[in-house]
Amino acid sequence: MRPNAPLFALLLAAVATLASAHTQAALPTADPQGQPLPTLAPMLERVTPAVVNIQSRQVVRVRHPLAEDPFFRRFFGLPDLPQEQVRQSLGSGVIVDAEQGLVLTNNHVVEAADGIAVTLADGRTLDGELIGADPDTDVAVVRIPAENLRALPLADSGALRVGDFVVAVGNPFGLGQTVTSGIVSALGRSGLRGLGYQNFIQTDASINPGNSGGALVNLRGELVGINTAIFSPSGGNIGIGFAIPANLAREVMRQLIAYGEVRRGTLGVEAQDITAEIAQALGLPSRRGALVARVYPRSPAEAAGLRAGDVITALDGQAVNDRQALYNLEGLLPVGRPVSVSVQRDGRTLTLRATLSPRPKELDGDALDPRLAGASFVDPPERFRQQGVRGVVVSKVAPNSRAARSGLRPGDRIEAVGRRAVADLAGFEAALSARPQQLALTVVRGYQRGVLVMQ
Repeated sequence: MRPNAPLFALLLAAVATLASAHTQAALPTADPQGQPLPTLAPMLERVTPAVVNIQSRQVVRVRHPLAEDPFFRRFFGLPDLPQEQVRQSLGSGVIVDAEQGLVLTNNHVVEAADGIAVTLADGRTLDGELIGADPDTDVAVVRIPAENLRALPLADSGALRVGDFVVAVGNPFGLGQTVTSGIVSALGRSGLRGLGYQNFIQTDASINPGNSGGALVNLRGELVGINTAIFSPSGGNIGIGFAIPANLAREVMRQLIAYGEVRRGTLGVEAQDITAEIAQALGLPSRRGALVARVYPRSPAEAAGLRAGDVITALDGQAVNDRQALYNLEGLLPVGRPVSVSVQRDGRTLTLRATLSPRPKELDGDALDPRLAGASFVDPPERFRQQGVRGVVVSKVAPNSRAARSGLRPGDRIEAVGRRAVADLAGFEAALSARPQQLALTVVRGYQRGVLVMQ
């Protein structure tokens, strides 16, 4: 069918006119009423100079699988010594102190790095010095020797609300500095496998590989979080990203600078989840909370008046839904600061006051029991505790020591002393305080479990 010639010519003329107008016209800067169009550009002009790219290098020694066989080594001319291979990791960071050159990033961006290169938004590349790192919160602090830096102010992340607009700035896939926007989808997220202490901001702003350690800012250009992880079955962004709250990052940074490590607190209780059977037996209205199974002697919990059988429902105003939530909050709250403990006891709701004491980092077997002389003990990494791993881990065993002669080895995980289950270092110390006549330890070694009698 032939088109109507006059109408067809008219359409062609109209298209040509529009094309000509498009090539000559600039993008509009105001709506028809003369009001400026909304834009994040002015805020981002202040933010992006504070977001840096971080490249870490790790030198690892590798050996060809056939190099152990002398025949293959001679026949193929394989080197006798292991060869070195350089592994690189790309991420982001945020300058939070321009005067001292302090950069916040993720621990997994710089973990085990032999060298750290920090590239600023203006193109300068500098060597970074690792001040400290905390694997359990995935926070690290790097210092760079540079002048004329731009830093981001840290906001009060506790004031965030679900629905607040946020912007993520980072270096996804190594493409260069990239900005994405979204909202706060949820607060206080936890339960992610493979991560330690968790109190994440969830956002639908795109966070992709390379964004780790980058900035999550509010519309005032203040840092509200450090981008750290995504939830994705495929490995790509599906709109579920997680950031470490600025308040938590600030406290971890303070301790890393002051002490070189993070000092975590404990109430001094052994707690358990509330099953349906326990709730029915104790007449509890719900299964929400952490049931106190044991109060350790001379602990903050004992001083506060906590008892076995109490149900802890909140710590410092934050809800406690189960045992892991309690342990998580203990590790996130500052040591030495009084906190409120909401407790259900005999059908009543009580509010007690406790001051968290430092959680022991390592226990020396000599001080615990002479039969453990020569051994040292630590808690399992927090990411394993999140997966339900309990007990204490043997960190060191001196050769020919009493513990070594009894068969204890580094890496052993002790689950119980006698018939008494052990949840952590505090529980291990409490179990040994009774000085049992026969010291029998339930030990997990690899995939095997057995009982080791210490002589």
